[in-house]
Amino acid sequence: MLYKNLVMNKKDIYEHLASIYLDTSKKKRKTKEQTLYKKVFFISIIFVLGLTAFLTIPSIKRTSFIKSESILILKPDIVKLNFNFETAQKEVYSLNLKGMDLTRFKILAFSIKKSNFENDLSLRVEFNSAFKETSEVYLNDILHKWKECKINLSEFKNISDWSKMNNLSFIIETWNVKEKNGAVYIENIRLIK
Repeated sequence: MLYKNLVMNKKDIYEHLASIYLDTSKKKRKTKEQTLYKKVFFISIIFVLGLTAFLTIPSIKRTSFIKSESILILKPDIVKLNFNFETAQKEVYSLNLKGMDLTRFKILAFSIKKSNFENDLSLRVEFNSAFKETSEVYLNDILHKWKECKINLSEFKNISDWSKMNNLSFIIETWNVKEKNGAVYIENIRLIK
């Protein structure tokens, strides 16, 4: 009987030890799973935050660039100024500024190119104000490939008041071209502070 109690005691001891071990291994497994879930959760949060930062930083840079340069886009599309001086003396492309106040702007900017590589030509850029003031600047050295052009508004000497502007015109005149027909392309016409 003592042996039986002893065996039972051993059996009970083994069961007790087994239950302690199994409970502990289950707890270890649960804590390992919980730790894994926590790691995945934090990695997911870091990934989402990093992706958000990656996508918003370029837009912040674009916004700060626009704010720092302060641009007023007058005509973003390409303008084709065809000329054929067999019939006309000049060709004009004009933007109606509708009395716009340009006092805060300092530079007129646009991209320009000519269609014919061999054609030497000059382009007249002209502003007209509501006060009947007209002033022009001539551009030479127009290339066969796109070139960024910036003109200080102070170069338009005859405009004293920029508060009410009527027109901005791009003009090709028969006496300022070598070949009598061709085209000039102008795009992204804008004013910069």
